[in-house]
Amino acid sequence: MSDVVDQIIKAKTASIDLSVLSTEVKDAALRAMAGALNARRSEILDANASDLERGRAMLDAGEISGSMFKRLRLDDSKIDGMIDGIMDVIALGDPVGEVMSSLDLDDGLTLHQIRCPIGMLGVIFESRPDVVPQIMSLCLKSGNAVAFKGGREALDSIRVLFDILRDAASDAGVPADAFVLMESRSDIDSILGLHEYIDLLIPRGSNEFVRYIQSHTAIPVLGHAAGVCHVYVDSAVDIPQAAKVLLDSKTQYPAVCNAAETLLVHSDVAEDFLGVAAPMLSDAGVEVRADVRSLPLIPGSIPAVEEDWDIEYGDLTISVRVVDSLSEAITHINTHGSHHTDAIMTTDMSHAAVFARMVDSADVFVNASTRFADGFRYGKGAEVGISTNKIHSRGPVGMEGLMIYKYVLIGNGQIVADYVGRDCRRFKHTPSDSEYPF
Repeated sequence: MSDVVDQIIKAKTASIDLSVLSTEVKDAALRAMAGALNARRSEILDANASDLERGRAMLDAGEISGSMFKRLRLDDSKIDGMIDGIMDVIALGDPVGEVMSSLDLDDGLTLHQIRCPIGMLGVIFESRPDVVPQIMSLCLKSGNAVAFKGGREALDSIRVLFDILRDAASDAGVPADAFVLMESRSDIDSILGLHEYIDLLIPRGSNEFVRYIQSHTAIPVLGHAAGVCHVYVDSAVDIPQAAKVLLDSKTQYPAVCNAAETLLVHSDVAEDFLGVAAPMLSDAGVEVRADVRSLPLIPGSIPAVEEDWDIEYGDLTISVRVVDSLSEAITHINTHGSHHTDAIMTTDMSHAAVFARMVDSADVFVNASTRFADGFRYGKGAEVGISTNKIHSRGPVGMEGLMIYKYVLIGNGQIVADYVGRDCRRFKHTPSDSEYPF
């Protein structure tokens, strides 16, 4: 048995102990984790400087993308964000043991639906070392064990963050075996094959990376394969407002999955809107790939090709298309989008209502930047990822996405035979006032 498999088995066992920790112990561990990050900032930044040097060489060699390199960087502001995220998780209620429903099947026979952890999670990610505190804090509070496998470009940053957080949590009473860090490339294949021990995989990275994970494992996968997000500018629109929101959606942080990649503009306002928006995009250094109708309206743009409608650029590039109706915009989004985040800019709420009902995406926004699609901004404390799945969890996934439930039936010697036959007892199936005793 390999060392990796042995660690995963130990973590699976530790997940049971973690699942029954008190809220007080978990919150104390989270406070210790936040304090340790603050106290060891220089150690974190020194490790990240080493990764940035390695990452620059990988970027120059074409081994990683520019967006991956940008996600690799840590600074004091990002460490502050990590700490804030952990503190927000402390403020969240403890979901473990929450009673979701109680039903009297009969007198003295009550069925309780109880929220509980999924168990053992595997997180595979590229760049973004801040994934480690985000997910570890959510896993700890929700009672889940977790194994991390990060990319080699972030090796030193991930290692120091993991060690700081695990040691702080362990000193506060959390089983250290519940957290596993894997560093070898061969460990990815080990993770993907451990369906007997890992209950859920959460991949975070490029669409090619996530698709690879999804197609090479029998473990359920929570995530999204791409972030092809749209901003649609409707025929009824506040043009200055729409241009401001578009600019934020594209340029506030272009390397992330909730940045806008395609702009759709209604033909009735295309000339006026692009007359305002195009110079703003140009000043921000955005390359525009325009369809035949928008090309003459955007100085310096280049012709779009069919593939542009399906690309997650992850950089300062955007595709632009003119459409003739709300329906055409919705069809384009549902055909070419990734079901991640799509926004409409409109002053007509009837148009917004149609857009909200018919766009098949995890996040649908009205008059707001696509960049709001984020677990922290949704009040989840942090997020384990963004899911475009249609079962379990969708959109920015916080602690609720790490929970499942069990049924606990409490009786007094009842048997099924009494409820079968012509003169059998009948089930009541009524909401129960009985308090869950455990």
